[in-house]
Amino acid sequence: MAEEKEQKGITVKKADDFSEWYSQLVQKAELADLRYNLKGFVCYMPWAVISIKKMYEKYEKLLEKNGHLPLIMPSLIPESNFHLEASHVEGFTPEVFWVTEAGNGDKFEERLALRPTSETALYKMYSMWIRSYKDLPFKRYQSCQVWRYEGKATRPFFRAREFHWIEAHNVFATEEDARKQILEDMEMTYQMLEQEFSIPIIFFERPQWDKFAGAVSTYAADALTESGKVIQLPSTHLLGTNFSKPFNVKFVDKDASEKYGFITCYGPAISRIYGAMVSILGDDKGMILPFDLAPVQIVIVPILFKGSKEKVLEKCEEAEALLKGMYSVRLDARDDMSAGEKFSEWEMKGVPFRIEIGPKDVDTGVAVVVNRFTKEKKAVDMKQLGRYIDDAARNYTRHLKEKKLLDFSSLIQKCETLDEAKNAIENKKIVCCGFCSVDMEGANCAETIEKDFGAFVRGRKVTDEKNHFSSCIVCGKKAKETVYIAKSY
Repeated sequence: MAEEKEQKGITVKKADDFSEWYSQLVQKAELADLRYNLKGFVCYMPWAVISIKKMYEKYEKLLEKNGHLPLIMPSLIPESNFHLEASHVEGFTPEVFWVTEAGNGDKFEERLALRPTSETALYKMYSMWIRSYKDLPFKRYQSCQVWRYEGKATRPFFRAREFHWIEAHNVFATEEDARKQILEDMEMTYQMLEQEFSIPIIFFERPQWDKFAGAVSTYAADALTESGKVIQLPSTHLLGTNFSKPFNVKFVDKDASEKYGFITCYGPAISRIYGAMVSILGDDKGMILPFDLAPVQIVIVPILFKGSKEKVLEKCEEAEALLKGMYSVRLDARDDMSAGEKFSEWEMKGVPFRIEIGPKDVDTGVAVVVNRFTKEKKAVDMKQLGRYIDDAARNYTRHLKEKKLLDFSSLIQKCETLDEAKNAIENKKIVCCGFCSVDMEGANCAETIEKDFGAFVRGRKVTDEKNHFSSCIVCGKKAKETVYIAKSY
């Protein structure tokens, strides 16, 4: 019996086997069901969806505060749209799901792509919607699903053939204004991921050989998981006029001349951010969630014994009534589980606070409050319970993000040689080193790194780079850049 109960929890340590830990977390916390009979397509379960909806709400609110308006675009894109921008079609065609017929075998005149991303759909319409400089800046976003034929092994939330995201597409009169939008996108990313979701990130300008297909420049946020691999989170792209010219996105300027708009696009993949969040914040007992994103923020568990059940439940109901107007509260009065089993289940699901009330607590007028993140266990006077929870709730996410930001800085290692870098990668670190160039001339050195130890040049930090090196870690030439190297999902 004891062995059966033990198996309900995660059976491996996160630090020892991250992949197995994550797989068990997804299953045992009931985040997703992988049994849908189509590879790479996953059923997201209520516990995950509730948090994901909250994440969407926060992101959409911030986008609209910054002047973006919402759209809903068709999911199908004519193949001819893709061919208008050569590098874009080359980059995305291998990943596209194509629809070629409908009904009783009626063939379409041209193939239709299930949206892998929306540039070629939106800009076709932007050419009709934008007429004058008075229409600019033109800032739109949509929350939607996209489909990509992912050839690598899929993993729920991290990598799939269908994922859920927000994409913002903006048009400006000048390149200078477009670059200001790139900075705003990065600021939004830090505000959402670090401040709201407690995910520490670094923003890199991607090397030219790793930029978005059709972009002038790509800037992407990387987060490091405990497996030592980074996961790319929101990226923002300066497209310049690379799309406005083939799609005829023009405006008439103040001087009556016709000009092409400068375009940017930004793509926070909410499902992937969720996967990064639960994997980075979780521990050996299961999930840890930012307070605002937890589906249940407080669970009340009665400690029941014969002869005292009624008075304990009455006190638990009082606590529930006190807190439920402000918080998402669950009173777990199930009688087919022990208190210990309930503790483990709610720890697995990452509920921030657990309130325990037993017969002795009723007699002494206290409730025991347990903090999921800090593990602190405190007896609180029932008369002060509301005030205590208010204070603890305000500080919960702050303590979480401060700890995780500190942890992240310790995972970066400066390296002068390839041997040092290889050792650092094997020890689950991000390598900081000198590099010859992030332009195409550095592609051969990047290929050497990928071939020799399966890691990738993530790019150069966008701001606040304090490390400098004299030579390239691969070829030994003068280092023009300081770059970061890591394995990736």
